[in-house]
Amino acid sequence: MIVRFIRAFCQAFLRELNRLSCNRFDLAMAMIAPLVIIVLFGAMFYHGKAHHLPVALVDEDNSELSHLIYQHIHHNETIKTVLILDNVQDAHHAINRLDVGGYIHIPKDAQNHLVRGENTGIHIAYNQSFFSIGSAISSALSKSTKGGIAKFIQTKHLTGVLPHLPGNMPHVKISVLFNPNLSYEFFLEPFLVAAVLHLLLCCLVAHAIGQEFHENSVHEWLYHSPFGALFGKISVYVLIISLWHGLWQAWLIGVRGWFVAGSLFVLIIGQLLFYLAYALFGAMVVLKTQNINKSYGILAVYGGSSMSFAGVTLPLNNAPSFTQFWSQIIPFTPFARLQVEQWVIGSPFIITLAHLNSLLIFVLIFGIGSLLLLRRIKKTLIAIPNTPKDDS
Repeated sequence: MIVRFIRAFCQAFLRELNRLSCNRFDLAMAMIAPLVIIVLFGAMFYHGKAHHLPVALVDEDNSELSHLIYQHIHHNETIKTVLILDNVQDAHHAINRLDVGGYIHIPKDAQNHLVRGENTGIHIAYNQSFFSIGSAISSALSKSTKGGIAKFIQTKHLTGVLPHLPGNMPHVKISVLFNPNLSYEFFLEPFLVAAVLHLLLCCLVAHAIGQEFHENSVHEWLYHSPFGALFGKISVYVLIISLWHGLWQAWLIGVRGWFVAGSLFVLIIGQLLFYLAYALFGAMVVLKTQNINKSYGILAVYGGSSMSFAGVTLPLNNAPSFTQFWSQIIPFTPFARLQVEQWVIGSPFIITLAHLNSLLIFVLIFGIGSLLLLRRIKKTLIAIPNTPKDDS
């Protein structure tokens, strides 16, 4: 039994490598497409976080306070003042035209109100329809405004202009854990790369198996051991995608300077199980439909929704029941949590073990489903002998 499995595995593996070498398009999709994906996302997140986002300044006070706030905005790398306007209406029009992502309005007599201990009336507005950009602008403008006000108060205290202020400004310490630089390269890129690569893997596997049905060569492929033949075929693509994933991680660690806080070995095992699970799912779908085009539609829904439903970008705490259910039936959810725990946090192995078990369960479910479909297909082939093609 084991000998037949190994023989079928090796034959299918070498057979698939030979098929790839003879088909330039399939070879390009397997070898070049992952590189293109990694390069695109690497270039997108190379700077880590947004820089020089355009904002507007509406300065109706033209005072020492407003100048200090402007200086703090000027020295903040996240934002850049591209417009200095006379009124709020012009600032609103600039946001509507997408010329700026936000503005700060310093009304007339803002400094005098501050000196008297009154509300300055300073107003910050930003476009939140672009979520990450809006949040970055809001945070940067708020930080710059508070910095300018603090500098003004400190200067006037020293000169005696502000001898008495009602109470002290409270100091709140904020600590950013695990991603202190707020880098998208560290937070978002690992999930996006995995999300696109696993979808590509599903399509590669579905196409490779679908070609067997299209070319009427299923009997030849499954001749020795159906399960060994299946694993031999999909292992080619699992190894290729895993290799590209590993090279990309080596780039992040060796060149970009990131580090794995937990166990690199556990992370690699998790990635292999993750890609194997999706490869087996792609195989199961195409074995059921026996049609490449139909399979792509199913894979697009199941694989394409992975990142949205895994709790990476949107929280699942108060999500609808169906959303939480869907997040539990996709391998991306335990993989995302495993990656955060081992790549970012450095959690103990006992915590991550639950996610490894979940990935292993997905592998078993999709593997058993594929095996049952393979046996049914082989019985059909035995009942209806394969008719050789007419080469004339």
